[in-house]
Amino acid sequence: MIDLKTSYLGIPVKNPLVIGASNLVTDMSNLIKLEEAGAAAIVYKSLFEEQIQLESYAMEEETGLYEDWDAEHASIFPKLGHAGPNEHLLKLKRIKESLNIPIIGSLNCVYEETWEEYAVKMADTGIDALELNFYANVIDPKKTGASITGDQVNVLKRVKEAVKIPVSVKLSPYYTNTLSVIAQMDEVGADGFVLFNRLFQPDIDLEKEEHHFPYNFSSSKDHRLALRYAGLLFGNVRGTLCSNTGIMTGEDALKMIMAGADTVQVVSAIYNKGISHITHMLEEMTQWMESKGYKQLSDFKGKLAKSNLTDPFAYKRAQYVDILMKSELFMQYHPKDGDDFL
Repeated sequence: MIDLKTSYLGIPVKNPLVIGASNLVTDMSNLIKLEEAGAAAIVYKSLFEEQIQLESYAMEEETGLYEDWDAEHASIFPKLGHAGPNEHLLKLKRIKESLNIPIIGSLNCVYEETWEEYAVKMADTGIDALELNFYANVIDPKKTGASITGDQVNVLKRVKEAVKIPVSVKLSPYYTNTLSVIAQMDEVGADGFVLFNRLFQPDIDLEKEEHHFPYNFSSSKDHRLALRYAGLLFGNVRGTLCSNTGIMTGEDALKMIMAGADTVQVVSAIYNKGISHITHMLEEMTQWMESKGYKQLSDFKGKLAKSNLTDPFAYKRAQYVDILMKSELFMQYHPKDGDDFL
């Protein structure tokens, strides 16, 4: 019988399919369906400090709109304070109490102090683990990469010291040396690494002549970077590995595990194909393992990781040179007469 059980952040899970943070998981009926479809764990929608700040400012502006209207009306509203993260925390607590699979909180802060503050509050809801979203949208040309990395490592260290639950980091791939950053975070105790965060980027609407921010779903082609890093990191870090972005099918998940990932995060596939697609992905994985004679994930996890290969160039640039030199590939893409090659 095929056994898909694995472990993520030290937490036993029934299979490697984790639902990533998104608006999809804010609906309790969706969460119940995801659990029934076979999801192993759920990362709840991120708590954004920036959103809380904006809501607080908007509330202050609204309630202060008619202040000092005249001598008898210094204010027409009672003094009210914004609830801060409390609404998010209450939802998180209710979800944890309602589901039987692990629930992971997701946190995205601006200031070093609030990372620790909100992490403690989220841990107090009873969640099983916490995911820190590290991304520096730098617009200051004087800020160095070393200072950015140092700040993030320090935040991770402080959060680890403040909470008792496992803590993972969801990273962008835009570091000068991503492997070095991961090694530093592994050293201070990161329990896992999510590779990689799919970041929103602005676009321009030429008709309206303004910026807009379209939501772009990922495709299977987008998972290759995560696959490469899973293969490079397997056996070289203590934290567990979770591949993210472009996990659309059971085959995509299997590739990640063969490269060295422990789990994968799925979001776009659920938006595109529905919650029941989780069940289909698990069936695809089971069928492939049966066809290969594998009984459990550990039978092939990391089989094609760098640490298990004799080819020293499998994860290096030399592989591109090898591809370009293969005559059959050249002939396949050779232009027709009269066409420009480049």
